Amino acid sequence: REMYHESEEKYKKWEKDFSPIDDGIDCPLSNYYSKAYLRHLIKAKEITGLTIASTHNLAFYLWLVKEARKRILDGSFAGWKNEMVEVLKTRL
Repeated sequence: REMYHESEEKYKKWEKDFSPIDDGIDCPLSNYYSKAYLRHLIKAKEITGLTIASTHNLAFYLWLVKEARKRILDGSFAGWKNEMVEVLKTRL
């Protein structure tokens, strides 16, 4: 119960955030649904929320691996990786 309370407080910032989950990746669900709606579904323990979150996570990791491969091939991986680590630290 205590863990749920901590998570609830941590993710309260998305309660009124109606922007897309992530419009930076090619995933219809991530571009269509808002952070507020996803938060609502997960808080309500709706299986749809888990489905949307899982689909988004898979799309994000697919994008990340494709981008890493592209950067490896063009020789810019080291700089890109350092930049991405900083971006991903602040993402949530």
